[in-house]
Amino acid sequence: MNKTLPILIALLVLSVTTLVFAMDMKDEIRKTLKEHPEILFEIIKENPREFMDTVQQAVQLSKQQEAANQAEEEQRQLKAAFANPLKPEIRKDETIRGNPNAPIVLVEYSDFQCPYCARGSRTVKQLMDKYDGKIAFVYKHMPLGFHEQAMPAAQYYEAIRLQNEQLAFAFHDQIFADGDKVKNGVPYLKEIAKKLGVNMKHLNKTLKNKADFIQNRINQDIDEAAKFGFQGTPGFLLNGVSIKGAYPLEYFDMIIAEMQKENILKL
Repeated sequence: MNKTLPILIALLVLSVTTLVFAMDMKDEIRKTLKEHPEILFEIIKENPREFMDTVQQAVQLSKQQEAANQAEEEQRQLKAAFANPLKPEIRKDETIRGNPNAPIVLVEYSDFQCPYCARGSRTVKQLMDKYDGKIAFVYKHMPLGFHEQAMPAAQYYEAIRLQNEQLAFAFHDQIFADGDKVKNGVPYLKEIAKKLGVNMKHLNKTLKNKADFIQNRINQDIDEAAKFGFQGTPGFLLNGVSIKGAYPLEYFDMIIAEMQKENILKL
């Protein structure tokens, strides 16, 4: 008989016995603490600093793990979006800001009375400056029902756009620059249109004679936004990748960098 065999058997028995003992002790400790929680409280009172340090370390580790999990999930979602980009309709008469043939296409679904859209417009301006000549921007409408002046503002924008695209851009910029003044409604819209040099007689005719065309166009934008899952504003499509909310420039930069890394965008 191999002399080492009894030794191995003895070690195995000892290991199993130790494990069973440890499990029994664990159950016994749990039972004791459950029946006498004051023991744990006394230990905490006697070691408050060590206890708080341990809790803080646990919280920090939990946050780090949560952040890591979130980052991993975002990467997974990004890759899925890269593989199946959403495809907004770019109409033949679409007003495009920037280079119409640019490799970056940014589409926004927005509400003229939304404060977050004002923040989003500043980010769009930063993107247009940073990627000058390499980005095309399309503004689409998503006036929310609880913003009473968002729809009239969208209608005025479309009527001005039919007259002069550059004036429509200026109208867009002015509304968002003026903060919440849009809540003053049509008198305010007329005021800024006049200041920008819009032909007011032509504007009034367009608002009356092409009301159905303008409303249908806005409704198309609203329907498209809903199809893509946008429920609040602003919503963006960056080369078909959905971005829900007024994220800062750095977030858009990150997506553009990831697209370049995946060789689906060349600048």
